[in-house]
Amino acid sequence: MTPKIARFLASAEPATPCLVVDVDRVEENFRALRRAMPLAQVYYAVKANPAAPVLERLVALGSRFDAAGIEEIEACLAAGAAGQRISFGNTIKKAGAIARAHAAGVFMYAFDSEEELAKIAKHAPGARVYCRILVENVGADWPLSRKFGTTVEMARALMLRAGELGLDPYGLSFHVGSQQTATATYEAAIGRVAMLFTDLRDAGVNLRMVNLGGGFPVRYRDEVPEIDVFGDAILRAMTEAFGNALPEMVIEPGRFVVADAGVVSSEVVLVSRKMKDDPVRWVYLDIGRFGGLAETEGEAIKYRFRTSHDGGRTGPVTIAGPTCDGVDILYEKSNYRLPLALDCGDRVELLATGAYVSTYASQGFNGFAPLKEHYL
Repeated sequence: MTPKIARFLASAEPATPCLVVDVDRVEENFRALRRAMPLAQVYYAVKANPAAPVLERLVALGSRFDAAGIEEIEACLAAGAAGQRISFGNTIKKAGAIARAHAAGVFMYAFDSEEELAKIAKHAPGARVYCRILVENVGADWPLSRKFGTTVEMARALMLRAGELGLDPYGLSFHVGSQQTATATYEAAIGRVAMLFTDLRDAGVNLRMVNLGGGFPVRYRDEVPEIDVFGDAILRAMTEAFGNALPEMVIEPGRFVVADAGVVSSEVVLVSRKMKDDPVRWVYLDIGRFGGLAETEGEAIKYRFRTSHDGGRTGPVTIAGPTCDGVDILYEKSNYRLPLALDCGDRVELLATGAYVSTYASQGFNGFAPLKEHYL
């Protein structure tokens, strides 16, 4: 929690649940990423947090943008980004969305199938395209390896086909999974993509770019490697794979830029036990899975908690949300402990919640309104 957020929570005491984001911290994280990977073009993954204050700050810093849908593209344009600085990075796009993006000046599009390539050729003629390759996601807390990407063999045929359709076969991409903690996974993916890159160039395809995706981790409950460790590993792997003929490099960070810039403030609704002598208390908050904490599914992302009783005796807890849905349980198996003094009405802060919280919040499940957002 940054000092600016702490002061705001203490003085304003905003209604809960709410998300509070320090935009200055967003800038600090963006600059740290640029220092760690100075040769890469940064395309911020808008889906992590598309709030106007975040986008406007990043536009001012010279960021480019990775958009998953036409609405995100229009949000970037409204924030002052030029169309040519936006990549339509979702491999699953409506034809109408492609046409609207093309009309707005967006000229770079991801794909991973022949059918998607044909849509792009029809509705964004002459556009730059890059094909997403399937790679391993070992080490990622939030894997992305099944829904997106294609095999190396199919990618080769598709990139050859792109030129035949009048498109510009610009590059190749991969994603090693979100909250990726293993540098070796990036290194293996780079080696895999580099072989195809060389093969296609030898076949006469004018490839110029490798998109390394995002995935750079932030600290939740456990420590993670610093961003410099990833920057060094990626540059070393790229140099080993391509020598002095390095292609253009693109990265698509989202979580790393905004996660630790945000804090969720929540209220304890109930603390109870299922049996009289049960050592495990159930702590129910006024935010849960449907309120924006969807990444607790499978207890994948393990947020840190802060309370006014920290420093006192603690005991084991199961932490759940307020809805009447039985799956609205955040943590039951991850050995969380909270202060024994914690009670109904106490405020609890969930740290590093600036990414993938506001955008995952439901629009009214059980009648609960989406959490309020405050940008400082």
